[in-house]
Amino acid sequence: MRFLNPSIYKISDNAYLLILLIFSMSTVLAQRNSISFDDVKDIENYGRFRYLEVKGHTGYHLYAGELLNESVDNGYGSLEFRYGWQSKDPEKWPSRYGYASYGVGFYSGFLGNPEVLGKPNAVFGFVNFPLSNPNRRNVLETGISLGLTYNLKPYDPDSNPDNDAIGSTLAAYFNLHFGAVYKMTREIDLVYGIDLTHFSNGRMTTPNYGYNMYGLNLGLRYHYNADQKFINNDVYTGDLLQARFERPKSSKQIKLHESSIEVYLAGGTVQNEDDKGTYNRYGVFSGAVDYRFKFNSMHAVVAGFDYFWDGSLETEYPETKDQVLTGLHVGYDFMFGKFAIRLHGGAYLTDDKGKTPSYLRAGFRYDITDWLFAQIAVKTRNTSRADWAEFGIGFTPFKW
Repeated sequence: MRFLNPSIYKISDNAYLLILLIFSMSTVLAQRNSISFDDVKDIENYGRFRYLEVKGHTGYHLYAGELLNESVDNGYGSLEFRYGWQSKDPEKWPSRYGYASYGVGFYSGFLGNPEVLGKPNAVFGFVNFPLSNPNRRNVLETGISLGLTYNLKPYDPDSNPDNDAIGSTLAAYFNLHFGAVYKMTREIDLVYGIDLTHFSNGRMTTPNYGYNMYGLNLGLRYHYNADQKFINNDVYTGDLLQARFERPKSSKQIKLHESSIEVYLAGGTVQNEDDKGTYNRYGVFSGAVDYRFKFNSMHAVVAGFDYFWDGSLETEYPETKDQVLTGLHVGYDFMFGKFAIRLHGGAYLTDDKGKTPSYLRAGFRYDITDWLFAQIAVKTRNTSRADWAEFGIGFTPFKW
């Protein structure tokens, strides 16, 4: 029997030095990260506060189509998981909103017949805003989530002709929640409330009635201190940091009384109803010039002029100049940190081309710098139905 030469397993001196170096560094880091409980036990809100949440949803559909009634009559159910960060810095934006928390989550739902509707999942970001006295055992809160839904089963003229609600496997995910948190134990909350969930692709494909679901939710939230591992990892230890953040008095909003002129440019693609199940697409464009006034770091109002070009009007208006619409709008911005939730309402100055005289724009804005921002929005027709989804960028040439 032949054996391999043992010399090939010989570890070089350099390898020994590398192993020794890694071991020494890990020892030093472990010592550096260790925290004496006696040194921090009396420091209020010491540590990094996190939470895990699991929540179930159930309710009914707000369905505007005609073919899915049997598939959606029994309502819907879903389960979601969240990982949240609790900011405690009095100088950062969450302190001005009752010390809001934020994080990421995963959604998995059952909408009805999966052979027709699919088995949707979603990934999203969220923010929660406390609304009542944080020192009470039961605290009111509201929250908003925005993300991407996938694994939908879209309309297909041959294999799925009954799905007149969605025309793609991907859609935007939106959830608005209002409810409360009941503090059950040192670490665990009971979470409950009502919410509205919406899936839509903004007429990037048709059909696009979308899925609109309203109902109840119930879940558990587990709080923990991420720095506990540096104190003592013994499961029986009594050296415990506080698990949940104890909210101090909220900071006041920063008064601004700031005016600015903004220019916004956005685009996208859409389909007409006649194009469902095909690859036919049309370009769309939105341009706006706005006057914006900030009352403080939370509230702003907007008024401005809109210029729209809708390439999907080509079937009725072959000339490009006839595919143009103009309008005036006013609106409100709810701002938090670098983000803003926008709701603007407008009316056409010219022929509405069959879209109805008024429109809404609901959007989500992110300020990249003091003078540059990015925005995702949906412009509507017939008030509630999506006309198109737009992806844009804007800048602020004047501010005073």
